[in-house]
Order: sequence, then C-alpha cells, then structure tokens
Amino acid sequence: MASLVSRVPRLLQAVGRTLAVQATRSYADAAGPVGMSFTFGSPAAAFYNAATNVRQVDVPTFSGDIGILPSHVPTLAVLKPGKLTVYEDDATVNQFVVSSGSVTVNEDSSVQILAEEACRLEDIDPQLARSGLEKAQQQLSAAGTDAERTEAQVALEFHEQVVKALE
Repeated sequence: MASLVSRVPRLLQAVGRTLAVQATRSYADAAGPVGMSFTFGSPAAAFYNAATNVRQVDVPTFSGDIGILPSHVPTLAVLKPGKLTVYEDDATVNQFVVSSGSVTVNEDSSVQILAEEACRLEDIDPQLARSGLEKAQQQLSAAGTDAERTEAQVALEFHEQVVKALE
C-alpha cells in the first residue's frame, strides 16, 4: 500500500504529460476553411441565416468585446448588453443592440449568435432610449427588495448600453 501511495504523484504527472501532448489548439491562421457561415437572431427576428457574405463580427461578451473573423478559434461566450456590429464583404456595416444570449464559434468557421432581445440600432428612438434609462434609474432608487433591485439593475445596465451605442 505504501508503494502505491508513493507512486501516485508520478502517475498523475505521467497522465498530465499525456493529456498535454494530446490537447492541441488550432489558431486562426492554422485553420482550414476560409469564409464564415453566420447566423444571428432572436425570438422576434432572424437577421442572418447561414450568411456567407460576412467578413467580421464585433460582439460584446462578459469576457470582453471580441472580433470574430473567418477561421476564428472555436469559442463559446455569453452576450452582454451592448452593440453588435456586422461587417459584410461589400463594405456594408450593420449595427444591432443585443441584451443577452450566447455566441458560438465552431471549428468549421460557422458562427451562431442567439440573443434574447436584439434590434437594429437604426430602429431605436434616441429619446425613448434616454427615457428608458431615466425610468430604470428611478426604479433602482425606489427598489425595496433584492429582487426589485436586481431587476432594476439589469434594466439600468441594458439602457446604459443602448444609450452608449447610440452616441
């Protein structure tokens, strides 16, 4: 029994070396496919469906803002409220505001962004956005319970990002 206990650290080191050798990371410049299949939508609208004319997508995530290019390293991320920008091959730039959701970049360069709420930036009335921000600030000030404070804080953060995106 004592000899087995003394061998455990060496066995763990050997397993760790084996796993390190087997795990490889594919960097963007080493990936095969060129181009990106891009899907972006929310429950209310599908903005892109397997579009192949997208060259870059800038996405707000809780890990920081990321730019996704063709052959991007596979990634999973959580959307945070903010501005999402899509650059198309013909130099068209489309901007959206998203609330929350998920971002998936696959090995085959396909990208899926699923937002709980999303709309085109051009469709937002700046006055209504500022009004929503003021209302969220008032709700946060008036919140009496933890649940009310949490709900008001989420609304406040979202409206702050909408107003920021419009500037």
